[in-house]
Formats: sequence, structure tokens, C-alpha cells
Amino acid sequence: MTEPTETTEATEAERATSGTRRVRWAAGSAVVLALLFAGAATVASARDGGDGQHAPAPAAQVPASGSADAGFARDMAVHHQQAVEMSFIVRDRTDDEDVRRFAYDIANTQANQRGMLLGWLDLWELPKAAAGQEPMAWMTAGQHADHDMAGMPGMDSGYEAHDGSLMPGMATRTELDRLRRASGRQAEVLYLQLMTDHHRGGVDMARGCADLCTVKAEKRLARGMVEGQRSELVAMAGMLKERGAAPRPDTVR
Repeated sequence: MTEPTETTEATEAERATSGTRRVRWAAGSAVVLALLFAGAATVASARDGGDGQHAPAPAAQVPASGSADAGFARDMAVHHQQAVEMSFIVRDRTDDEDVRRFAYDIANTQANQRGMLLGWLDLWELPKAAAGQEPMAWMTAGQHADHDMAGMPGMDSGYEAHDGSLMPGMATRTELDRLRRASGRQAEVLYLQLMTDHHRGGVDMARGCADLCTVKAEKRLARGMVEGQRSELVAMAGMLKERGAAPRPDTVR
């Protein structure tokens, strides 16, 4: 009988290893598929109530179109969009790396948060713009429910949209045009002042959601906005001081 050569032994070993890998891959795939099917069955069972009867999802899981949750998502998405726009404008109007880096951080953070807010509206199958509903209406509607909103800018007598400024803190078209024409230190100061106003309005709105919203994830996001933007307000006050300027008076615009 011919003795097996080293080459024959190596080939058989390779075949065995390859076969083992195929078995492991197949087994692993089977486990993944089993988990996927089990997950799908669990979801279906939860939806059907376990007895084949379709059980509607609890109403609390999907906010109403006129709720604070939906109103905050819509309004803050619009508010954030302007912050992103202003940050991109100043990026092209100054060479100061500190301001450019600060503006980039704001644009990146608020663009991501805006995506989350719009994503929730899609998930809830709610419109991103509510026809006939005034901005911030969800905040004034919540005043009757044991929530004191009287100290928030624009909430005592209502905020009147003007010159493209739809909500408290938002810059007007005229102010945005000034920012586009400015350059260097002038652009830096104007941006920091406008963004300070913007953050003040944003913090008040986020506080409103933290009090009135019912979706836990959205309430957490709102609280995070309050903390993050308050920290940035302190940073912007310091940057303005370095440039011989100061935030504008805290008034409703």
C-alpha cells in the first residue's frame, strides 16, 4: 500500500478545515436566522395579542399631531436649521480657527439633532409642517396644565413672526444678510451675538419640551439641549469678551 505523502496529508487537512468552516458558517447562519424569525414572531405575537387577534398599539406610543412632542419636533427642527445655516455662513466669512471650530461643532450637533426630530415625525407618521398651526402653539397650550411657562420669552403675550424670524431667538432675514456681508472680526461678533440669541430661544423651547413632552427619548434629548446650549452660551460670552463685545440684551426679538 502506498504511504500517504505529506502533500496528500496537507490536502486532506485543508479539506477538513474547509469543511469545518462551512459547518460553522452554516450553523452560525442558522442561529442568526432563528433569532430573526424568533424576533419577528415575538413582534407579531405582541401585535396580535398572542391569540391571533390584532391588538392596536397603545395610543401613548404615537403622539397626536397637536401634541407638545410633535410641536417641539417640528419647531426645533426649523430652529436648528437656521443655526446650521448661520454656522456655515460664518465659516466662510472669517479665518479665525476658534470661531470656525465652534461654528462647526454647533452645525454638526444641531444637524444631527434635527435629523432625530424629523425621524421621529416620520416614525409617528405625522406631517413635518402642521397647516394652520402657529409656531410655539404647543407651549402656550401647555400653560393650563400646571406648567408655569410665563417666564419664557414670547410666552406672555405671544411671539409675532417678522422678517423671517418665526420663533424667539431666530435671526431675521435682515440680520442674516448683514452676517453674509460681514467679514473678519465683525462677522465673528455678529455671529456670536446672533447665536447667543438663538440659543436663548432654543433653551426656552427645550425647557418647554422637558416639562410638557411625554415621549421619554424626546424629553431626554430636550434636557440634553438645555445643558449643552447653556454651556455654549457661557463659551460665547467669553469669546465675545475677547473681541471687545458682549451679548445683546436678553429681549424677545
